[in-house]
Amino acid sequence: MVGVVSKPDTHEKLEVLSADAQYDLACACSCNKDEHRQRSGDGKWIYPITLPNGGKSTLFKTLISNVCTNDCKYCPLREQMDIYRCSLRPEETAKVFLDYYRQRKVFGLFLSSGVLGSADATMDKLNVTAKILRKKHGFRGYIHLKIIPGASDAAIEEAVSLANTVSLNIETPGETNLAKLSEKKKYIEDIIEPMKLISSLTAPGSRYARTKQTTQFIVGAAGESDAEIVKYMYGLYERLKMHRVYFSAYQKGLGHESIAGEQVTLERPTDVFVREHRLYQVDFLLRKYGFAESDIAFRKNGNLSLTVDPKEAWALMHPEFFPVNVDRATRFSLLRVPGLGPVTVKQILERRKKRRIRCIEDVGKVGARLEKARKYLAF
Repeated sequence: MVGVVSKPDTHEKLEVLSADAQYDLACACSCNKDEHRQRSGDGKWIYPITLPNGGKSTLFKTLISNVCTNDCKYCPLREQMDIYRCSLRPEETAKVFLDYYRQRKVFGLFLSSGVLGSADATMDKLNVTAKILRKKHGFRGYIHLKIIPGASDAAIEEAVSLANTVSLNIETPGETNLAKLSEKKKYIEDIIEPMKLISSLTAPGSRYARTKQTTQFIVGAAGESDAEIVKYMYGLYERLKMHRVYFSAYQKGLGHESIAGEQVTLERPTDVFVREHRLYQVDFLLRKYGFAESDIAFRKNGNLSLTVDPKEAWALMHPEFFPVNVDRATRFSLLRVPGLGPVTVKQILERRKKRRIRCIEDVGKVGARLEKARKYLAF
């Protein structure tokens, strides 16, 4: 529990709010060390991202407020929790971000909040902060704004007009699952309909086509299966043209409420992180490899294998597809080979224009991934 601070200054509030922002971080449990959240030297939370050009950079991430009127059972900041509450004024947030930005410590801003009063009152604080940066200080860099569930269409459109990316967390697949987590949130009205609005506002050719929409699942909080998550994820990409879907493993402790009887049973506590990682692998297969929902293999309990990655699970179920001839196969077929990713496949396609590829060593330096690919390829 955070100790009570009498009339905290901006720095003290940021110490609380930037730390509390950790609970809203996607990729927090990734198996890739470059995607973990990390603290900078002076205690603020820094969020690593991959830039469009492939380089790495960081965002400054904080909450406007950790006051929240919602009752989400997975969240340590929900209304029922006895923690120290504080809020930042938009001017304070803008100033401290610009200090970081001018020192070149961060690339952009990721701004979220608990629900302070009402959804629209909270959105107003988020939007005003962005407007101060855009219009008063002429900031043209990256801003990511969270959309508060239940916000009005007007508040959402204003956020879309100000941000490079907006995100509204879907949290869990379906109305039934959300009802296990919150008695206040309405799945269709507060989450799905606003997502549809954002999708229409940011559609290709629209006024705000440059703005991207993302979302996040809280994995395991409602006892949902991976099959349910993948079904909804595929729909988000296909029907709403979602830019990215993220996942955050539900972790007991940290002030989370136990949702009795609803958690998926896992053998070890660390399995929840493997489960999250498997969902990221499926996400990549859907976005980059041309896989469909029907290509994803699940165990009898509806979850992904914890021991075999989703791509190899597909390969094991389709022995008739292999071996793939490395000199004649299409890009699509090569991307189905376990161990081969888009970069390696591109290299294969370029190299075979010049000469025949006679062995796995002609593909590249043989490490664990190419060793895995060897048994699925014909030379």
